[in-house]
Amino acid sequence: MAVFPTSLRKGDTIAIVSPASIIDPMLVERASATLSLLGYRVKVMPHALGAKGSYSGSIEERLEDITTALLDREVRAILCSRGGYGCVHLLESLSKLDLNADPKWIIGFSDVSALHALMASRGIVSIHGSMAKALALYPHTTPYNAMLLDMLGGRCPALEFKGHKYNRPGQATGKLLGGNLAVLQALISTPYDVFNDAILFVEDVAEPIYKIERILYQLRLAGRLDKLKGLIVGQFTLYDADKNFNDIYDMINEALAGIDIPVAFDAPIGHVRDNMPLLHGATATLSTNNNASTISYHTDNAVN
Repeated sequence: MAVFPTSLRKGDTIAIVSPASIIDPMLVERASATLSLLGYRVKVMPHALGAKGSYSGSIEERLEDITTALLDREVRAILCSRGGYGCVHLLESLSKLDLNADPKWIIGFSDVSALHALMASRGIVSIHGSMAKALALYPHTTPYNAMLLDMLGGRCPALEFKGHKYNRPGQATGKLLGGNLAVLQALISTPYDVFNDAILFVEDVAEPIYKIERILYQLRLAGRLDKLKGLIVGQFTLYDADKNFNDIYDMINEALAGIDIPVAFDAPIGHVRDNMPLLHGATATLSTNNNASTISYHTDNAVN
């Protein structure tokens, strides 16, 4: 059964950590102000605003921050300030913690996909969603900011998004797992591999079309696509057309030829302003056709 961290109430503490790249302090300050106005206590961890090379701190400093937050019984949720690169440095040490003793909500996306995979390996649900930037720059009432806050408060709203010409109609039920495709590829054949018996969602940014195609063919050849219950193709942004494909979705559709599972294209998930939050690791049902796709959660068997 999926383990849902305890729902947040006003007065609960949210820790802000920077487990990977450097963050603009202004974004953390504004996000902190927003969360405080909503009634939460905010604890910005000591190295969250730091800088060491391209990282917010050394491996030891970043590990200290997130470990402290995970073990602090007052902290109920951990908001990652941003992604970038660096979460993979922390997995080996974090895997030695008893994460199930006091499960915390982990919030983030992009490189934070590695931390979501860690939590999923323990059966703990986390939130694949926007980070400090969205809470800093957009009102908390913006639909997907509001939805993320609802999830922290224990609500699991059904999600719906528009259809796409490449959708493969059908319905599938399974654990909702995924995130940034390049990060997930790097976790194949590790304890944090999410490509088996899942409804997989993927997104990426600034990757050439051929590199995404290469990852998909790796998954095909390894038999991983055949083991999926369903697939949700999110936003692939900041790429250039090449001589073979103008649109990355054209390539993805061709790369999935012969894969007989429900597939929903163009989900609002990824490096875009309207980044739909998902309950990573929760059991869900994906229903899709050419007109629309929906994701509904199964919470009756959840452990809180």
